[in-house]
Amino acid sequence: MNSTPTRIGMLGGTFDPVHLGHLRSAIEVREALKLDRLHMIPAPQPPLRGTPQVSPAQRLELLTLGIGDTPGVVADDRELRREGPSYSVDTLVELRQAYGDSARLVMIIGFDAFLRLAKWHNVNQIFSLAHLVVIARPGYSTSWPDALRELVGDREVDSVDELMLCPNGNVLTLALPSMMAISATYIRERLQQGKSVRYLLPEAVEEAILQHGLYHSHE
Repeated sequence: MNSTPTRIGMLGGTFDPVHLGHLRSAIEVREALKLDRLHMIPAPQPPLRGTPQVSPAQRLELLTLGIGDTPGVVADDRELRREGPSYSVDTLVELRQAYGDSARLVMIIGFDAFLRLAKWHNVNQIFSLAHLVVIARPGYSTSWPDALRELVGDREVDSVDELMLCPNGNVLTLALPSMMAISATYIRERLQQGKSVRYLLPEAVEEAILQHGLYHSHE
């Protein structure tokens, strides 16, 4: 019997649309944290962001196409099935129930989102459910707001091994090797202008966007 606790990651986002930056980051995070499974979870109504341009179902379809047969990475539609705004804490509750108390559950967010963490819904409950891994941006540094510093307190750890000693409650900053500077905003703008997005997205995602006429200007 394998006594090693399961390691599960949650990577949420609008994925509007999913691109190679998202997917490469997912693979590198999974490798760095030695995750058994990484759930990529599109948000239907991100509370702190604008309304996405295409339907949640279409973004999920593109995400599923983008992931393809990538080992250990899954497109998870649980937030799309939920009524109302999508709160990370509700998703973590579901994942914790699914994987059990001993699983190492990790929520992965970007540095920009981390700076807003103190404003999140029921944010203190997050640490009772999961670890937080913050993806650093190369060459980008800014001081933490006081509310964030107070929230994190003494939860910071310096290594993946230290993070995984317990099921939840720690914060680790992680720099990824590739950090591809691709933005969904840039991709949407190019599509609206009828310009090529080749090599910014997986081929299957590009084909589906063009086939369905997504993100194109309808004027």
